[in-house]
Amino acid sequence: MMSTNKKHTVDYTDFPTTGQLKKELDLENYKRSYARIFRSTVFTLITVAAAAVLVAVLFMPVLQIYGTSMSPTLTEGNIVLSVKGSGFETGDVVAFYYNNKILVKRVIAQPGQWVDISKDGTVYVNDMPIEEPYLTDKAFGECDIELPYQVPESRIFVMGDHRSVSIDSRSSTIGCIAEEQIVGKIEFQIWPLSGFGFVK
Repeated sequence: MMSTNKKHTVDYTDFPTTGQLKKELDLENYKRSYARIFRSTVFTLITVAAAAVLVAVLFMPVLQIYGTSMSPTLTEGNIVLSVKGSGFETGDVVAFYYNNKILVKRVIAQPGQWVDISKDGTVYVNDMPIEEPYLTDKAFGECDIELPYQVPESRIFVMGDHRSVSIDSRSSTIGCIAEEQIVGKIEFQIWPLSGFGFVK
């Protein structure tokens, strides 16, 4: 019986070279590194965005102005940035909650101070006329409180800059504002860009 021995030959040209293996390994390492960096970047961006939203909601609410009671200082459609805090001064513009809405007015008088308004719209605090460079015209406006009026404790007296149309602390409907109602002081206008800057 004859046996035949066949030699098996291997074609080594089908196997990758060391250089090719290294390139393939480098490519895989790059893909893993890229995926890791991408996940890390996305996580960081989400964290930063969440922190920004939290800061905006808790400390610096962004508000849009409705109505004309604060014109010409602020007009309908303006977007402003408010800053939470306390210790508001006469002349500050503040936002506050009223009947599930947010209103924006200007601080006129502090707790314990006396407010009086002449028929021509000049405002007096403790018998002294206050300077109001932000007004374009004065008006007595809607006023049903007895003047002179003393601001109650822990409250502030506010008025809109458009005195003839603003409903504010001159009206018993709104009255003086309690500190817990205040959203914050309006510091900055961010829209439209033509009015970009600090609110005075």
